[in-house]
Amino acid sequence: MIDLTPYVQTLKNKKIAVFGLGLSGLSVVKALVSAGAKIVAWDDGTEQQRKAQSLGAEIQNLSDTLDNSFDLLVLSPGVPLTHPKPHEVVLRAQHAGVEILGDIELLHRSNHGLKTIGITGTNGKSTTTALMEHVLNKCDINALAAGNIGVPVLDLDLTNADVLVLELSSYQLDLCPTFHPDIAMLLNITPDHLDRHGDMEGYTKAKARILDSDGVKIVGIDTPPTKALSVDTITVSVEGKEADVFVIDGVLYNKGERVADVSNIQTLRGEHNYQNIACVYATAKSLELKDDAIIAAVRTYGGLPHRQYYCGSIGAVNYINDSKATNAESAAKALSSYDDIYWIIGGLAKDGGLNGLEKFMSKVERAYLIGKAADDFKIWCDEQGVENIICKTLDVATKSAHEDAQQSGQKGTVLLAPACASWDQFKSFEKRGDAFMEIVDGFKGRAS
Repeated sequence: MIDLTPYVQTLKNKKIAVFGLGLSGLSVVKALVSAGAKIVAWDDGTEQQRKAQSLGAEIQNLSDTLDNSFDLLVLSPGVPLTHPKPHEVVLRAQHAGVEILGDIELLHRSNHGLKTIGITGTNGKSTTTALMEHVLNKCDINALAAGNIGVPVLDLDLTNADVLVLELSSYQLDLCPTFHPDIAMLLNITPDHLDRHGDMEGYTKAKARILDSDGVKIVGIDTPPTKALSVDTITVSVEGKEADVFVIDGVLYNKGERVADVSNIQTLRGEHNYQNIACVYATAKSLELKDDAIIAAVRTYGGLPHRQYYCGSIGAVNYINDSKATNAESAAKALSSYDDIYWIIGGLAKDGGLNGLEKFMSKVERAYLIGKAADDFKIWCDEQGVENIICKTLDVATKSAHEDAQQSGQKGTVLLAPACASWDQFKSFEKRGDAFMEIVDGFKGRAS
């Protein structure tokens, strides 16, 4: 747990409000209580209230009680700050003149002294954060990843750390009034979370906050909003050679000089992952690491579960878990990365269904349809001329795809990229991915 005492000693025995008691909120309560602050907390969930109370917080509905007697409001990133309209507790804090911030800002104010790398973007944040942590550790720099990747920053033990790698959402950046990472990485910006930021201008402004510093700035320039923000930055691209660091046809270049072929890294397939590699490489070079060491580390990256995760191979067939692909746009990245695909799709369909995936169907040997979307997806597959079979459940689909791929006697990929939410059959995309990997492990056991 982070020691916040150097910062909050000036607030000792004063009132700090904590609103939202998920993992990060509870970590805030624990850290602030240990530093001697008086905590008043609220969450609509009674179980979360109980947990906060057990940590030493007083429970009050802050939407009714927050006033100018409070010194600080620590807000969960999930609480609307501006759009579609500010939450009542935000309005009360603003009216009372109470400063609003998040756990990342608290970490910054603790003066931990570590070098920080902040990573944001619409897509690729988690993979890039995990890859960055992996590369630094392989290069003998003690690094820890946290933030939006799942580990609350105030729960970290930074005793032996040299670098903190932070995945930062637009919501978190909105709650960081003075935090500026030593190295800022902005991967891309495409329309997302517009309900929380009002429009693309508001969303872009939130993402661009990460660049408000005098440190190193690395920007992917393949989306129009980020290209417009790339002045005085190290630029990265997978679409052209005008950037400082770019990947063309799977080959990484730095300032026009060939660095390495990165096309054959099983855990980082596809152009979206080439961008992740290029951004990590650019960051590592800014830390004066050597090319050979960086690329060797990238090649040993194991991947993040459920994100084009390589589950292994049986014979000439690879098995890929991309359960995180819960819409067509995400599934497109996986489909573009492989050939001879035995594609498991379906679940609870999103708006638009499979629209936009037509151009990848020449790569698909057969589709295996599951969940509530199966009947509608069959109509779509038939229209595209894609051979398909309704399997309804994941276990039947995986078994059928496995048998077909193995019987083909050719190279192939059994790919779980459902393009759907999981909730019709699984509690989460993680549970769905876990089930797929368990089934594949069973195949591997019988094949050995």
